[in-house]
Amino acid sequence: MDPDSLQLGTEHLWNWLVRLLSKDSEWLNAKVKFFLPKMDLCSGDKAQDATQGVILQLRRLHAQGRATWQAFIHCVCMELDVPLDLEVPLLSTWGHGVAFPSQLEASEESQPASQLQHGLKRPYQSCGSSPRPKQCKKQQLELAQRYLKLLKTSTQQRYGSKIPGPGQPLAFHQAYIPPILQWSRTPTPFRTQEGMAPGDPKAEDGADVSIRDLFSTRADKGPRVTVLLGKAGMGKTTLAHRLCQRWADGQLDRFQALFLFEFRQLNLITRLLTLPQLLFDLYLSPEAGSDLVFQYLEENANGVLLIFDGLDQALHPRSSRGQAGPEDPSPALDLFSSLCRGTLLPGCWVLATSRPGKLPNCLPTEAATVHMWGFDRPRVEEYVGRFFPDQPGQEAALAELRGSRHLQSLCAVPALCQVTCLCLLRLLPGSPPGQSAALLPTVTQNYVQMLSTLGPRGYLPPEALLELSEVALIGLQTGKVIFSVGDIRPPTMAFAAALSLLTSFCICTGPGHRDTGYAFTHLSLQEFFAALYLMTSPKVDGNALASHITLSSRWVLRTKARPGLLDYLPTFLAGLASRACRPFLSLVAQRDEMWVSARQAVVMQALRKLAARRLTGPKIVTLCHCVGETQEPELASLMAQSLPCHLSFHNFPLTYADLAALTSILVHRNAPIHLDFEGCPLEPHCPEALVGCEQVENLSFKSRKCGDAFAEALSRSLPTMGSLKKLGLAGSKITAQGISHLVQALRLCPQLEEVSFQDNQLKDWAVLNIVEVLPCLPQLRKLDLSRNNVSVSTLLCLTKVAVECPTVRTLQVREADLIFLLSPPTKTAAELQGAPDLQGNAGQREEAQSRSLTLRLQQCELRFHEAQELIAQLQEGPRLDEVDLSGNQLDNEGCRLMAEAASQLHIARSLDLSDNGLSVDGVYCVLSAVSMCRTLAELHISLLHKTVVFTFAPEQEEQKGSWDRTVLPVSLTCQMPSELPPRPAAISLSACMPGGGGRCCLCPEGPPFLLCRLTHCGLQAKHLEQLCRALRGSCHLGQLDFSGNALGDEGVAQLAQLLPGLGALQSLDLSENGLSLDAVFMLTPCFSTLPWLLHLDISSDSQRVVLRGDRRGRDRLTGGSLPDFPAGAQSSAFHKRCVPRSLCLRQCQLEPLSLACLCETLKKCPGPLEVKLSCEVLSDQSLETLLHHLARLPQLSLLQLSQTRLSPKSPLLLADFFSLCPRVQKVDLRSLCHVTLHFRSSEEPEGKCCGRFTGCGLSQEHVEPLCWLLSKCEDLNELDLSANMLGDDGLRCLLECLPQLPVSGSLDLSHNSISLESVLGLVKILPSCPRVQEASVNLGSEQSFWIHFSRQEKARKTLRLSQCNFGPEHVSRLATGLNQALKLTALTLTRCCLGLEQLTRLLSLLRWPVGLFSLRVEESWVGTAGVLALLEVCTQASGNITEISISETQQQFSLQLEFPRQENPEAVALRLAHCDLGTHHNLLVWQLMETCARLQQLSLSQVNLCDTSSLLLQSLLRSLSELKTFRLTSSCVSSEGLAHLISGLSHCHHLEELDLSNNPFVEKDTEALMTVLEGMCWLKRLDLSHLPLGSSALALLTQGLSHMSVLQSLRLSRNGICDVGCLQLLEALRAASSLKELGLSHNQIGDFGAQHLAAILPALPELRKIDLSGNGIGPAGGVLLVESLALCKHLEELMLGYNGLGDVTALRLAQRLPHHLRVLHLPSSGLSLEGALLLSQALDGRPYVEEISLAVNSLATGVPHFHQGLPLLRQIDLVSCEIDNHAAKPLAASLVLCPALEEVLLSWNLLGDEAAAELARVLPRMSRLKKMDLEKNQITACGAWLLVEGLAQGSGIQVIRLWNNPISPDVAQHLQSEEPRLDFAFFDKQPQPPRGR
Repeated sequence: MDPDSLQLGTEHLWNWLVRLLSKDSEWLNAKVKFFLPKMDLCSGDKAQDATQGVILQLRRLHAQGRATWQAFIHCVCMELDVPLDLEVPLLSTWGHGVAFPSQLEASEESQPASQLQHGLKRPYQSCGSSPRPKQCKKQQLELAQRYLKLLKTSTQQRYGSKIPGPGQPLAFHQAYIPPILQWSRTPTPFRTQEGMAPGDPKAEDGADVSIRDLFSTRADKGPRVTVLLGKAGMGKTTLAHRLCQRWADGQLDRFQALFLFEFRQLNLITRLLTLPQLLFDLYLSPEAGSDLVFQYLEENANGVLLIFDGLDQALHPRSSRGQAGPEDPSPALDLFSSLCRGTLLPGCWVLATSRPGKLPNCLPTEAATVHMWGFDRPRVEEYVGRFFPDQPGQEAALAELRGSRHLQSLCAVPALCQVTCLCLLRLLPGSPPGQSAALLPTVTQNYVQMLSTLGPRGYLPPEALLELSEVALIGLQTGKVIFSVGDIRPPTMAFAAALSLLTSFCICTGPGHRDTGYAFTHLSLQEFFAALYLMTSPKVDGNALASHITLSSRWVLRTKARPGLLDYLPTFLAGLASRACRPFLSLVAQRDEMWVSARQAVVMQALRKLAARRLTGPKIVTLCHCVGETQEPELASLMAQSLPCHLSFHNFPLTYADLAALTSILVHRNAPIHLDFEGCPLEPHCPEALVGCEQVENLSFKSRKCGDAFAEALSRSLPTMGSLKKLGLAGSKITAQGISHLVQALRLCPQLEEVSFQDNQLKDWAVLNIVEVLPCLPQLRKLDLSRNNVSVSTLLCLTKVAVECPTVRTLQVREADLIFLLSPPTKTAAELQGAPDLQGNAGQREEAQSRSLTLRLQQCELRFHEAQELIAQLQEGPRLDEVDLSGNQLDNEGCRLMAEAASQLHIARSLDLSDNGLSVDGVYCVLSAVSMCRTLAELHISLLHKTVVFTFAPEQEEQKGSWDRTVLPVSLTCQMPSELPPRPAAISLSACMPGGGGRCCLCPEGPPFLLCRLTHCGLQAKHLEQLCRALRGSCHLGQLDFSGNALGDEGVAQLAQLLPGLGALQSLDLSENGLSLDAVFMLTPCFSTLPWLLHLDISSDSQRVVLRGDRRGRDRLTGGSLPDFPAGAQSSAFHKRCVPRSLCLRQCQLEPLSLACLCETLKKCPGPLEVKLSCEVLSDQSLETLLHHLARLPQLSLLQLSQTRLSPKSPLLLADFFSLCPRVQKVDLRSLCHVTLHFRSSEEPEGKCCGRFTGCGLSQEHVEPLCWLLSKCEDLNELDLSANMLGDDGLRCLLECLPQLPVSGSLDLSHNSISLESVLGLVKILPSCPRVQEASVNLGSEQSFWIHFSRQEKARKTLRLSQCNFGPEHVSRLATGLNQALKLTALTLTRCCLGLEQLTRLLSLLRWPVGLFSLRVEESWVGTAGVLALLEVCTQASGNITEISISETQQQFSLQLEFPRQENPEAVALRLAHCDLGTHHNLLVWQLMETCARLQQLSLSQVNLCDTSSLLLQSLLRSLSELKTFRLTSSCVSSEGLAHLISGLSHCHHLEELDLSNNPFVEKDTEALMTVLEGMCWLKRLDLSHLPLGSSALALLTQGLSHMSVLQSLRLSRNGICDVGCLQLLEALRAASSLKELGLSHNQIGDFGAQHLAAILPALPELRKIDLSGNGIGPAGGVLLVESLALCKHLEELMLGYNGLGDVTALRLAQRLPHHLRVLHLPSSGLSLEGALLLSQALDGRPYVEEISLAVNSLATGVPHFHQGLPLLRQIDLVSCEIDNHAAKPLAASLVLCPALEEVLLSWNLLGDEAAAELARVLPRMSRLKKMDLEKNQITACGAWLLVEGLAQGSGIQVIRLWNNPISPDVAQHLQSEEPRLDFAFFDKQPQPPRGR
């Protein structure tokens, strides 16, 4: 087109454009405002007509440049109704920059000056570049007022128009609904110091605030800084602009100047600025005098407000310099910091908005924090009502909103509320009710609907959407939220402007440099478009898409300086992955839905991975939003099930939308969940999101931000949460108004079990209001009202509630703690709710009387009058379990009053009056007040420790009723609430031990014995008479404790005279009373004057002086007391024994004179007497004096010197004591520090003696005198000299003196530094000791050396040597010694480093004249040497080898040699016939034939037999004519090797025993092996167990058995023999008339096989043992077997277990029981109690029975019992028979009738403490019992202690197994320390006694 035509065309278009826009000037103004945000639309010529105004605005748009003009033309074509014939020329001419009209070519310079310079900004004037000129005050004020007026005018112009101004939010001019604002004192972001009052000093933390309240502080000094925190979309930016508008309208009149800055714009400024430049160059410049204006602002800074929006978006970090001055250029963030800290414009106001997160450190610590929470329901409805212009539209929208909880959660965010309203505005017309809400299920789909709503004619161009999305993503990735006109193509710009997706504003990049910036109307909208690009762009692959599905933590104290711009991107990606968005994504991507679904699958897979992980609280909330956006129930269910059962949220803000998202996930959860919110700023109405959430079981809130609004919202949710059991609301600011809402809600929650309102600063009225709801909560177990403000009068009201409310069990008040513990009543909840008055219902009064109440009112400032009122309340209430009034102000009168009332209040456990100001005078009053209280068990008063505790025992009727209800208590200690442990009470264990204090629980009749403890009360001798007079009034005084007083020796002397008047005490404690040794001599005569006194325990160092009665109860259990025992567990049945009296004198100075005096005072003491002494050093003279006088005390039974250093001469003095005192039974001296002397009574006959001198430093010089002194002893059974310093010389000297010593038992010489030389010497000397039976030496780490003797000379002696490390040079010496020890018959060498060569040499050197010699070698090389090498060793033996035994696994090699060697003629002939000496193999065979010619036994166990070895054995077996026994068990042999063995065994016709069991042979090998049996006619014992016996092998076996007429034992266990095979086998046994043992266990013979076996048994008259266990035999086969077994007159062992025999078989067996039966095993045989009783009656009195096993049979409540007994029974097995306490008494009676019983197995039954008592009763009478197994029963610590009592009566049992009984580990450890024979371990740790003991 030529230029003229172009000019004409553009003029035509220009004229048309002017005419078109003249018709819609309002639209043109909006677009000019969008593209020219800095332009003042009101500054034009008022006289101009509309056409001239349009032309002027078009020229202004053109002047901005080509890009702006093109974008404007696109907006005209897109938004206005332009004819098609004009739209095409417009776009082709101006839409692509081809030409411009001449009308627009004139520059703006030709315009009037008023138009050029009239606007928001004045011509640039540099500020701060020159010194401030001196101006008069008047001029300064005038310039300042002009500037302030200009500032307000410009703000009015900006916000006065209905057209959105530059940078204003999209809905700014709509009706403004203020969001919820709430003060916060969270110190996390700002490190707020405690005590600093942010904002208004009167404003409570968590209180709601209005906009005006933000600036109502009264602080006079320091900066006024407020930080407004709110999540995205809450309206922070809108509020900032609203503040500007209100200031411009004069509503914030306290401020003269207001400046608004956005950090997103400040980020664009890279140069440094001063504060005047920030205020004037970047905001608004004064007309003149900028320096004077700034000076005015500084002087009036308290009237200046600076608002900084988007602090979280600050990009540039602070400089490292210090604080900047007014003239110092700094980054914008530094200027902000200086303003906040008051170094710039001190006194000014600063308001900053930010998203939650870790804010910059530039904020001062005293900055106030305000949380912005968005909309609650009333605000949402108000916003919707104002949004819709017409009444029908309002009503329809509100109906949709109220009918959808999801819409409500969306609208809680103001930005989303606007989007939702926009969508509803389009969707509501023509839609049925509820349909519109269904189309807006997620945030993402709201945005999609919004685009459809805003799109012109409903059309959305895909290219523009995709291009705009790319711009959004690039911006987020680069941190860019403001775009220039060049960043967005004009068509895209026009599209975004048409849909109001972008907002424009003027940006200043420096002084004089201004431009237009564009940003998305909201940051979330930019994130939505970024997510849209990721989902639809083909440039983004699947991996890149998945990489954006991440969860960023929102913790407040993270190192992350600010929230990222991509943090919310995963939520929109998840929303776009919904199926509902698939058509929209397909439209944008211009791809089919299959491609879109693949992209969505990538997002879903990433979310699934996240849903299955364990995440922190903030990430869980984010993921809930993401999962909710997907609308995938499967994904929601996966996440719901993956959540932990206890979900905690700490220290990050949560909104209503967050909880709504969480609730939407929990709906898909099957299991209950616990929600815990601690320290989280919570939106006040967010609990409403939990309405109807049935999955929440525990709900806890702990935050100072929770107020009455929160409580009101929570009260609306609680009644709908039907599964809620625990509710906690702690640390809040709830007042009585909020409590009233909650109380009403609690009445509708009868399922609640625990409620906590602690630390809420509640007043009296609120607390009383809460407790009124107790009757309405029948399931409530705990109510916590701790750390609230409760007065004493209210406290008494609470005690009245506790007394009257039938469900209250405990009221605990301690300082700030206030807790009710309750238990559900027997009546139903409906009955409880139907009773209007607690006292008006007779049934409830009955309930109140049957319950027990614990009352703890500690440190409550109670006085005498309150105590009176409290007693009046308690007298009308239920029985009391415990009353604790410690820490109050009762004084003497109050304590006396409570003591007098104690007997009337029926307190079951304790009354604590500690720390109540009791004085010494009050002690007498208290003693007098309680003297006649028959239930008082213990009184503990300590004035020093301020302790006054009364402990009671149950009354007789109550105790009797308790025994009727239950046999035993369940646990060891009483269970107290874990939250508030009671004051530890000193309850003595002796209260439930025989002979201890308190009533003996095993003898319940009579009042309890009183334990009176008057400790640390400053009592002196002068107080004793008055105290004893008061104590005589008590008729049941048991224990008396005067420890920690000041009685002295004078008081002890006086007390010794007063004690007989106090009756029979159980103990008297006089510790810590300043006593000397003279007090001992005053107290020892009390043994004669006080019959109850049995033990006197005195310790000088610890000042312990205790007089006790019977000590069978042993010491107290640490940390608690054992519970009372039932009547069934009484120990009165224990045999009465004479309890010895004991004197224990520890850490005292024992001089000869003192010892003599002490012994003199003991002469009159009745016996038996035990004396236990300890001192630091005891001289030889003192020891001689003591031994001299002790010999004259006939009643002495024990002397013990512990922790007493003795001289090296003391062993000789003690050894001589054997001859000085014939009554001495045992002398035990250890380490010269511990001595124990045991004496026999004068009635006992003289017997064996025992001497132990261990660790005494004995050396060679002591041996001869010691042996000489010990030789005077007539019968020294045991001598222990271990752990001394004898060495080789001492040992040699001792062995020489050995014949003189009268040792008849054992001699222990372990740990005496003995070397290998002594071992070799022992071999030589051993024959000279005629009575030595066995010697055992171990030179390893154990260092043991034992010699065992016999009373007569033994012909056979055994020597065992372990870890002796023999070298090659020692072998010859050992052989020489062995050749001389002709009486030594057995030698065992274990780990002696004896190699193969050394063993070979030893065998070659070992030569005896005549006799048998056994050699056993245990070395590690035996397991690897192989059979061939070991047999080669045998060839070097000098004598004939008669036995060979090899076990590779056990690493043992045994030989038996016979001397002298003799030739076997048959073996010689075979050797000459078959051996060729030309090869090594034949030579080896020849040598073996020579040495093993008389071999009678060859045993190979667990060996790996190679083919060469088996070939050698083949040759050897052919020559063994005398071989009687061959064993090959559990070994590996090849088929070829087995063939060699079969060939060799076929020549052993004289074999009497063949054992081939447990070998892994295949069936083919077994068949081959059976062929060898045919010729073995003399076989007596055959064992083929575990070999596979098929039909062929069984036929061969049957054929072989038919020739074995002398067979005595046949074992075929686990051979797979069926009933048919059994028939074949039995037919072959008819000829084995000598058979004594038949083992067919664990086969499958069944009833059919049992029938045939029963038929053949009469043909086996010699049968003594039969084992048919595990064969599937039922009652039919069992009865036939029993009938047939009755004919076996010699049967001794019968094993029929693991068959279903039943009671029928048991009945027949009882009738046909063999007479000589020794062993009967019937475990798991289907027997009931009836069958077991029949068998026990038949077994009763049988003289030969040794073992009985009835394990794993259901005996229920009974047990087999005997009347005559079984004299030889050694073991009875009743494991897992369901035996309980009912069978305990007959069981114990039966066990007593079996005197030979060694092992009782009762594990895995139901035995309790009553059974333990019965067993303990009979333990002393079972002298031979070694083990009792009580594992896995129901025995508690009470029963275990009874077993300890039984063991103390003298039982010889070695172990009682108690694993897995209900005994706590601590108590078990203490019991085991008291009695080591109790074993609580999982593995049996039964101690093995030393050999020979």
